[in-house]
Amino acid sequence: MTDFSDRLRRAHTHGRGNPGGPKRELPAHIAAQLASAGRSTDTGGQPWEGRNLGEGTSHTHLYPGDDGRTDPNLEKVLADFIADTVDEVAVVDALRQVRVFAPIVAQLSQAEITADGLVSDKESDMALVSIQAPDGRKALPVFTSVDALTAWHDLARPVAADMRKTALSAIEDDNQLIVVNPGQDVTFVVRRPAVWAIARDQKWVPSYRNSQVAQALSDLVTPLSGVVSVEASPGAGVYSRSATGKVLAGGGPGPELNITLKLIPGLNREQVDRTVGKLREGLAGHRLLSEQVDSVQIALASA
Repeated sequence: MTDFSDRLRRAHTHGRGNPGGPKRELPAHIAAQLASAGRSTDTGGQPWEGRNLGEGTSHTHLYPGDDGRTDPNLEKVLADFIADTVDEVAVVDALRQVRVFAPIVAQLSQAEITADGLVSDKESDMALVSIQAPDGRKALPVFTSVDALTAWHDLARPVAADMRKTALSAIEDDNQLIVVNPGQDVTFVVRRPAVWAIARDQKWVPSYRNSQVAQALSDLVTPLSGVVSVEASPGAGVYSRSATGKVLAGGGPGPELNITLKLIPGLNREQVDRTVGKLREGLAGHRLLSEQVDSVQIALASA
């Protein structure tokens, strides 16, 4: 089983350092920035003294009484989730009610070299960070506390928002997943149907428990020759791992739904392939299944 949080941690630290290797020549703009470190003024000549670099962040002016810590109710639900006393539905439900932090980083859009050979930042943009899930999909990382965010990326600035607005932003930016607390003890992935449910302020029902999904699957396989029945269950990708390696019954990036086709005995390879192909076509063209199911895996069994 792939550990999603471990992939994120490795991706974040990839390429740091070069012990024992040849010394690399620094690019000119990096060397110039290093040369300016420790000066009493910025590269535009403005003094650092007297500035409050923390003032005006979204956290301080949108949530003035917020201490930047994880919501106590969510913290308890996550502890219960680790203890196997609640499921991933409870975690998603708790997330719907809380403030989270999304990381943004400065992205230089225009610069010039000063007379002293230093880089002067003429223009910069603040960019929302996206990461890549193991299956290649775009994902939005969010954090339940400021400390968790800065531990993951010490140069990122926290932008506070309630989870519903965050889900709406994720959808608008074409993120398929929201990854909660990457690199922490529990990295919890909110899969696409749950992201949509949060954005709509609706309760989320996992596809493997959804009666509408079960009925739609039954309707799809009824006309397929050779199929006796169909069963829905949690996919292998539903499960995640804690930092200690404990398997958790939820929070994984997918596949979310395992579809087991029970076939009559004696079908040849061509018949089986044709049956599975027709099922895949039906899944791709079914609106409800496209909305309610994040990703699937198909298993075959004899009746």
